[in-house]
Amino acid sequence: MHLVTKVNVISFGYSLSNQCNHTSQQNQWFRLQSPFRTSTQTSTYRPVNILSISDIHGRYVWRNAPLDDADHVIFLGDYVDSMLYDDDEVISNLEAIIRYKKKNEDRVTLLVGNHDIQYLYYPLYPCSGFNPAVQPTLSKLFRENQALFQIAYQQGTLLYTHAGVSATWLSRLLSHTGQSERVLGPTDDMAGFLNDLYQHAIMREYLFEVGPKRGGSSPVGGPVWADRTETSVDLLAGFHQVVGHTPTPAFQTIGNETASITYTDVLGAKTDFFRLTIPT
Repeated sequence: MHLVTKVNVISFGYSLSNQCNHTSQQNQWFRLQSPFRTSTQTSTYRPVNILSISDIHGRYVWRNAPLDDADHVIFLGDYVDSMLYDDDEVISNLEAIIRYKKKNEDRVTLLVGNHDIQYLYYPLYPCSGFNPAVQPTLSKLFRENQALFQIAYQQGTLLYTHAGVSATWLSRLLSHTGQSERVLGPTDDMAGFLNDLYQHAIMREYLFEVGPKRGGSSPVGGPVWADRTETSVDLLAGFHQVVGHTPTPAFQTIGNETASITYTDVLGAKTDFFRLTIPT
């Protein structure tokens, strides 16, 4: 299948323009040119290729991604709960992803999604699509490998999570944790902050908040459950986010040079992977 994705937008705080062709080795990466990089840096400049893979849901197509061409590979979560594959295939696929992570620990990041946490922390955090037949097996698999999974990954102003971080959710979180005066911007380790919260059971509750758009009781959803209607109109200042979670027929970026969010959960519609080339 010949699949071409064309992108011509200004976002991420960079000038972004690229044509991506799956059948060719050329032009496969969205090339970002930072306006902050000067000509004196060209002698040591080496771009970094980041590949992100949206909601798997048992699909094996991740193996067809240009994994070897990437400096870093990010799985955006939701590895399980499938309407297409049988239970054994879903389990086997998750096991393969975990093996891939273990073999490439420094260059592969596994994020958790809302479909994953209902098995990892069973019986907490229920979600549609729950499969009781495989719950014991999946819970055991997730728990034995819990240290391999995290909430967020950050590279400069780029922030990867499963569903996205809205400004309102972050403000509420800081207020509830006695840090209302704190301001987190792109020069801060936002991913580290979120991943630290993930290690504490009480704080973890905030990460897994579900807003009314997704059937929850919290005002807005957290980075595992946030709805597109929440994140698209409440951008996180200074950050350019990449998320899965909400199915979309094609990659879509909302925002501008100061803040944006890109929705990449396209695997239900086509086989495509979101790729960025960024300066270091």
